[in-house]
Amino acid sequence: MSKPILAAIALTSCFLLSQYAAAQSSTGSVAPDNAKSNKVDPSNMSATADSQANNSADIDLTKRIRKSVMDDKTLSTYAHNVKIVTVNGSVTLNGVVRSDQEKNAVEMKAAAVAGKANVTDDLKVAPAK
Repeated sequence: MSKPILAAIALTSCFLLSQYAAAQSSTGSVAPDNAKSNKVDPSNMSATADSQANNSADIDLTKRIRKSVMDDKTLSTYAHNVKIVTVNGSVTLNGVVRSDQEKNAVEMKAAAVAGKANVTDDLKVAPAK
């Protein structure tokens, strides 16, 4: 392409971006800000994804619990996305679920695989909207 054509494309792109930005600000749209949801919950400091052990027994335990949770189609997306961290056979469940019933269901699935004494339930129930 010639330089004049490239310059025209660049100017048009800048113009369109500025128009888009102006339209967004006039409609009151705000850029997404996930800062609050990305903050570390101080009550769940001990069990993060970085804590997951890399030995085959812990990985297999986590995998079996995750499969059990994912296979239950009655659970919400929130429940399907809970953190399951296994370290030396001890499982910690972190995250938010939609109801007490979901919380109990996820904990029971983990206990069925790992044993009730090996499961720490740090799940929280999302407040009703």
